[in-house]
Amino acid sequence: MDAPAPAGLPDVAGLAQLANAFFASLPGGDLPGGAPALSGLSPAEPAPSGPPPVEAAAAQHAREAVPAGIADGLDLGSPEAYAAALPSVFPSAGGLAPSAGGAPSSPYYFLGEGSAHAGEPQRFAEVPVEPDSLAVPGGDVLGEILRSILAEPSAPAAPAGQGAGQFYFLDRVAPGLEKAPEPVVQPQVRSGFDVQAVRRDFPILAERVNGKPLVWFDNAATTQKPKAVIDRLSYFYEHENSNIHRAAHELAARATDAYEGARNKVARFLGAKSAEEIVFVRGATEGINLLANTFGRQFIGEGDEIIVSHLEHHANIVPWQLLANAVGAKLKVIPVDDSGQIRLDEYARLLGPRTRLVSITQVSNALGTVTPVAEVIALAHAAGARVLVDGAQSVSHLKVDVQALDADFFVFSGHKIFGPTGIGVVYGKKALLDELPPWQGGGNMIADVTFEKTLYQEAPARLEAGTGNIADAVGLGAALDYVERIGLERIARYEHELLEYATHGLAGIPGLRLIGTAADKASVLSFVLQGYRTEEVGAALNREGIAVRSGHHCAQPILRRFGVETTVRPSLAFYNTFEEIDLLVSTVRRLATRR
Repeated sequence: MDAPAPAGLPDVAGLAQLANAFFASLPGGDLPGGAPALSGLSPAEPAPSGPPPVEAAAAQHAREAVPAGIADGLDLGSPEAYAAALPSVFPSAGGLAPSAGGAPSSPYYFLGEGSAHAGEPQRFAEVPVEPDSLAVPGGDVLGEILRSILAEPSAPAAPAGQGAGQFYFLDRVAPGLEKAPEPVVQPQVRSGFDVQAVRRDFPILAERVNGKPLVWFDNAATTQKPKAVIDRLSYFYEHENSNIHRAAHELAARATDAYEGARNKVARFLGAKSAEEIVFVRGATEGINLLANTFGRQFIGEGDEIIVSHLEHHANIVPWQLLANAVGAKLKVIPVDDSGQIRLDEYARLLGPRTRLVSITQVSNALGTVTPVAEVIALAHAAGARVLVDGAQSVSHLKVDVQALDADFFVFSGHKIFGPTGIGVVYGKKALLDELPPWQGGGNMIADVTFEKTLYQEAPARLEAGTGNIADAVGLGAALDYVERIGLERIARYEHELLEYATHGLAGIPGLRLIGTAADKASVLSFVLQGYRTEEVGAALNREGIAVRSGHHCAQPILRRFGVETTVRPSLAFYNTFEEIDLLVSTVRRLATRR
C-alpha cells in the first residue's frame, strides 16, 4: 500500500476534506448524525476516535478526466471556497446530498464503480476501515482500492464516440450490505450524449431572459435552429437565390439543385421509395388541408366515415369536419384511456365498410403520448381504409420509416425539427399521389395551358402551385442533415432520460397533477398546479428564464377529456439538460409551498 496515488487522484484526506466542506455548506453546518468534522485531516494527523463520519462524500471521476479542481489540489476547506469551486470540480454538484437517515454506525465505506448505461454499480468492494488506518502514512486503504479499480476496469469499453459515462463514488454503509447504493452524483454525459457540445450549435441558447439564462422548454411549439441551418439559409441568399426550374442561367440551376436536393433528403429521412413521393407545403396544417381537399373530395362522400383520435391537434380535426359537413360524411373518434393512450379495442369496433380514412397523430402535442400507429395502420388497411399520420411531433424524437409503417400519407412541419418556419412536407405513396387532383392552380404545376384546357404535371409538381418556399426547403434539408449526424436513436435515448427525470421531479410536488401518463411517451409533460391558473405558473417560470407553453395547445378535446381547459406544458429537446429540469422543478415546488 505504499504506491503513490495516480496524479490528480484524491486520497482519503482529500475526500474527507471535500465531504466536510459539503456538509459545512448545508443549513446548520453539521455533519449527519452530529458527528464531528474532520477539519484539515491528513495522513500525518491522528484520526478522531469512533466511526469515520464521512456520510456520503460523492467523488465523480471520468475515467480519463479527473475534475480539474481536485487534480490541482484545490482548497475546499470552507463553505465559501466550496461554493466558488463547485462548478469546476463537480459540474453536476446540484445532485450532491447526504444519504437519508443520518450517519450509520458501521465503520465501513463502500467504494464502487458505476456505469451510466447500466444505471447501477457494476463493481464494488466492502472495506473495513480502522480509525488509525487513516492516520498512518501509507495506510490509504480507500485510495489503494480506487487505484486497483482504475488499473483493472471491470466495465467494457464504451463504443467509439459514445463516451464511457463512468463514475466513482464513496459512501459509508452498514456492514453486510451486498449491493452498493445508488450514487448521489448524476453523471452528466448519459447514453454517450454530449449535450454541451450540442448546445454550442444553437446560438439562441446563449440568450438571457429577465437576466437569467434562457431555458427553452417550448419545443412542442417550435424548436430552435442550429448554426448549420442559419448558415445554410444565409448561403442560399448570398450565393444561390433564384426561382427554380424555369430558367437557363447559373443561379437558377444552383437554386433548383438545392431545392430538389432537399426533397431527396426528406425522402431518405422518411424512408420513402423516391423523392417523387414528397410534396413541399407550408407545414403540417397545410398538408392535412391539402389532403382533405384532394383525397377527401375525390374519395370520401355522403355516408362515408373518417376516423380521428381524441388526441388530435385542431389541425387534424377541423379540416375533416369541414369536409364531412361539405359532403355529408361522418366523423368518428377513437377514445383514450385514463393514461392518455388510445383504445385499440374501441378503434377496431369503429372500423367498418364505410371507413374511408383514418387520420391520427403519432405523438400527441398536448400529452406526449406515442400512439401505436403501426397497429392502427394494419387494422385500417384490413378494413380497406387509407391512413394519414400526423408526424409533426414525432419526427424530431423518433425514427420514422413510412414504408415499414405502410403509411399512405405522412405530414410534418420543418420548424418542429430544428428547421425554418413556413416549410412542411406531405409524403404520399406514389400511386395515391398520382390519383389526386390539383388543389391550387397556377405556375409550376402545369404542363400546358390553353383557354380551353389545362394539362397538369405529374406529382409532386402538380400539388406545388406557384413559387415554393425555396430557401426554407433548403434550410429544412440542412436541419435533417444535422439531426442525422447526431443520430435519432441517440437523441431518443437521451430525451427519454430527460423525460423520466422531469416526470419524477414534477410528480413529487404537492398539489401537482400530471395530465397524460401513458407508458409510451415522447418529450412532453402537461400539468396543472392546485391553487394556480396555468398562466400564473407560466409567468413565474418566465421570471426564471424558463419558456413553457400554458394554454390549450390547440388540443381542447383531449384536455377536456381529463377535466381541464388548459395545462402548463414543458416540452423537451436534445439540447435541454438535467440542470434545466432541476430549475423547473424547484421553481414549481416553490410555488406549491406558497399556496
